[in-house]
Amino acid sequence: MSGFVDLTKLVEKMKLVNLTEELELNGIKITQPDVNRPALQLAGFFEHFDATRLQVIGYVEYAYMEHLSEFQKKEVYDELMEYDIPAFVFSREMKPDPVFLEAALRHRIPVLGTKKSTSSFMAEAIRWLNVQLAPCISVHGVLVDVYGEGVLITGESGIGKSEAALELVKRGHRLVTDDVVEIRKVSDDTLIGSAPDVTKHLIELRGIGIVDIKALFGASSVKDTQSIDLVIMLEDWNKNKEYDRLCLEDNYTEYLGNKVVCHNIPIRPGRNLAIICESAAVNHRQKKMGYNAAHELYARVQNSLAKRREESEDLQG
Repeated sequence: MSGFVDLTKLVEKMKLVNLTEELELNGIKITQPDVNRPALQLAGFFEHFDATRLQVIGYVEYAYMEHLSEFQKKEVYDELMEYDIPAFVFSREMKPDPVFLEAALRHRIPVLGTKKSTSSFMAEAIRWLNVQLAPCISVHGVLVDVYGEGVLITGESGIGKSEAALELVKRGHRLVTDDVVEIRKVSDDTLIGSAPDVTKHLIELRGIGIVDIKALFGASSVKDTQSIDLVIMLEDWNKNKEYDRLCLEDNYTEYLGNKVVCHNIPIRPGRNLAIICESAAVNHRQKKMGYNAAHELYARVQNSLAKRREESEDLQG
């Protein structure tokens, strides 16, 4: 993992309530995607305590805290808050007791509240933080959601990536980003692509300039993030190069250690890139569902040859 997330972004995303309004949330960073329920720490066990995580107080922790005497609360809370904790979150609209709030203000640790259940909040926070804190690279290309498949179109500058994306949008698909794609590795199987804030929903067309896709085609024509399922690499047609016409075996490209299926598409005048991208996306989807057209053709050819051999042997016999 790399980088950090401002606590204010988490508060905004999760619709959290600041129960310590006296404290300023700006400048507080979250560096870990996981969260922690400090039940053992409230009981006085601090070995292997990861204080850099967001600390979530659920019903179990809250019930335990209510059974403590005021003296015990002061002692336990002070020991807990000696650590550099980014924030506490109380779930189910539970309210911290005055002793806890006083200790949090003294140690300048924000206390937040949410209506969500503990499990729901933790799952949503971990998922969102994993995306925000995932390793990230930027690549030159266009990312489009085609029939639910994230298609990353790459190639040399001026080869027609943006024009293909515009045609795909006109055909009802959704643009994620043009020119620069920010790729985040959220798991060993999943890459998520998004647009930099500066270029979000914009496409550059040579000779025309900047086009606002959301303004022209509506909110249904754009998307903020999309998993990257397929890479289409556009290249100039080379008549001296032999191209694999069956593609019995998939080719792959690699981003952040994750392999993604990649098709090299030769470009020449008259080829409709949008239809090619659509067909590639649907074909990729079929393969994931267990049907491979190239393997089907290969099987048919093998069956046909076997049948001819049998007929030839019968005639000779």
